[in-house]
Amino acid sequence: MRHDVDRQKLNWITWAVLALALVFIALMLGGNLSRAAHITLPASDPPRDSAAGESGTGSLTVVEIAPETVQAAIGSLSRPESYGRSMTVEYFWNGGSGKHELYTIVRGPWTRTDRGLPGGQTRISITNGEVTYIWYGYDSGAEVCAAPAGDISADDEQSVPTYEDILELPVEDILFADYRPLDTLTCIYVETAEDAEGYATRYWVSVENGLLVQSERLLEDQVVYRMTSLYVDQTEYDASRFTLPDGTVLLEEDGAEPMEPMK
Repeated sequence: MRHDVDRQKLNWITWAVLALALVFIALMLGGNLSRAAHITLPASDPPRDSAAGESGTGSLTVVEIAPETVQAAIGSLSRPESYGRSMTVEYFWNGGSGKHELYTIVRGPWTRTDRGLPGGQTRISITNGEVTYIWYGYDSGAEVCAAPAGDISADDEQSVPTYEDILELPVEDILFADYRPLDTLTCIYVETAEDAEGYATRYWVSVENGLLVQSERLLEDQVVYRMTSLYVDQTEYDASRFTLPDGTVLLEEDGAEPMEPMK
């Protein structure tokens, strides 16, 4: 009789432990699903669409990504004030491919882009959005062309897309959006529907620095263009990087007045 009682107690204990284990597993799965659907983004400004904001704490905003909310989430990001990064731009066509390398340095309003050209030449441009200086090579005697920037922005000088391109998309053109890793980065991923010519675009925007770190252009599911820039150095580069071949310093540093730009 006593053995039956002990066996009954043991059965109850076994069922209780099993029930607790099931509850624990359910909580773990629920937590993982929740983390997959939400992420904490650094935001200097509140999201422009309240539907995207789930909650906020200080400068952090938790948002959910979907085609209808991804623009508000990306709009809450901001690029660093100062940084440098290399970019690889690749082109693909039937039977061949090509690529070129760029290195971009940003500090305040100024952006410098060193672009490798076929034959080993380098095109250098420095712009603040009002005036653009362009020259070729690193010779101190290189001839510099100075012209009003007009509608050609610093991003245009780099000839690469940016996350602002996503903000300009009609919502109905956004086919898919979510969070996904790229190398060691956590990114907001956006994919557009094919346009009338059969082109679609994929974007990966880093939530750590607000920069577009990869983009692909596809024609009928075949990649024809890819830009990749996974590493960002958030260094405050000095005025030497924003100096023309003749020694003209464009960047105002430490409160000093810059030299008069060349005419």
